[in-house]
Amino acid sequence: QVQLVESGGGLVQAGGSLTLSCTVSGLTFSNYAMGWFRRAPGKEREFVADITRNGFIKTYADSMKGRFTISRDNAKNTLYLQMNSLKPEDTAVYYCAAGILRGRWDYWGQGTQVTVSS
Repeated sequence: QVQLVESGGGLVQAGGSLTLSCTVSGLTFSNYAMGWFRRAPGKEREFVADITRNGFIKTYADSMKGRFTISRDNAKNTLYLQMNSLKPEDTAVYYCAAGILRGRWDYWGQGTQVTVSS
């Protein structure tokens, strides 16, 4: 059974930082591209960042460039999202996803809440 479990969310003040983790089991992690998405209250789910299987290519949504960093540790089957300079508009449930190809996501986690106070 494939499981993606996010952790690391919480409440942080504007300007602060958080690091999210996504631990994956039930598949060969290094065979999958990974991504982060988020859904803010009342909004559609949006792309945050993704990373290729070997970690060499990373893509970010424009509003996250320079503030968020996606990374992965294939030895630990874990994906990360380092978030700096957080803004209230970053408040959302953050989800990780796994896919054989970037853009075609086969598995999703349950999400972790990030709340940024002003």
